[in-house]
Amino acid sequence: MGVRVVGVAGSLRTTSATLMAVRYALVGAEECGAQVEVLDLAAYNLPFLGREQERTAVMAVERFLTDLRGADGIILGSPEIHGSISGVLKNALDLTNRELFEGKMLGIIGVAGGRMGASETLNQLRTIGRSLQAWVVPTQVSIGAVDEAFDSRGEPADQEIGERLKLVGRQVAHFARLHKCENHLQFMKDWEGAVGTDDRGQSIHAGR
Repeated sequence: MGVRVVGVAGSLRTTSATLMAVRYALVGAEECGAQVEVLDLAAYNLPFLGREQERTAVMAVERFLTDLRGADGIILGSPEIHGSISGVLKNALDLTNRELFEGKMLGIIGVAGGRMGASETLNQLRTIGRSLQAWVVPTQVSIGAVDEAFDSRGEPADQEIGERLKLVGRQVAHFARLHKCENHLQFMKDWEGAVGTDDRGQSIHAGR
């Protein structure tokens, strides 16, 4: 059974390292047989929360929600700004609801300008995912020193980072397929055995 995995990058810049990271993670999902698509927040022209019912905003919000609703898995990426996720991504998520995320697989990626990485962003994305009742896959990626992280083609400069990004995509696609096929016994067996690592190399076990 086919699955659809979408990526959302919390940046409006076309040359964003966050967007490059999300695109590369989607390569892993595609290699796992998923149909993939980047949902470009700049193209939606989303309003701020509180103005979503204004006449000019309704169609933009509905188009974004429809594209999310049709996904079996979602990969979220955000730059770390002042110790938090970007306002662009937070606003987009604020316009959604639990119904759009409940039961879906969620991969998370954080990028930062400093070499310490984006651990705060990852923690917040994981918390948001769980509050929306999504299944947050164990592998997550923190990328530091983003000015040096990708080459001009959007390829990761560090092979290990590239493999981890692809692994995020593969896990999202794999578990989305099992969940969609209602192969619950195999899903739980694989889920309970899935282990990822955080940006400090510590193990992360699968969990909602």
